[in-house]
Amino acid sequence: MGKAHRIAADVKSDIIRRVKEEGVPVAQAASEHGIHETTIYGWLGKGAKGAPTWSEFNRLKKERDELLRLVGELTVQASVTQKKRS
Repeated sequence: MGKAHRIAADVKSDIIRRVKEEGVPVAQAASEHGIHETTIYGWLGKGAKGAPTWSEFNRLKKERDELLRLVGELTVQASVTQKKRS
């Protein structure tokens, strides 16, 4: 079994920030830094005790709004398609 190496605190916090706030995939961040994905998931799990940050909240709100808009468009399209078939 290989010897584990410590990741510098600033690198760790930068990886967590990029994943949480910029949406960088965990697999990509792990590959870029030569660490295992489960290590990053562990870091994310340890920090998941409180409420989301404002940037996370705003990102999720934007995603939700975009999804609701898309669902609305698809609902209208489905309705038009059904009316044409009738």
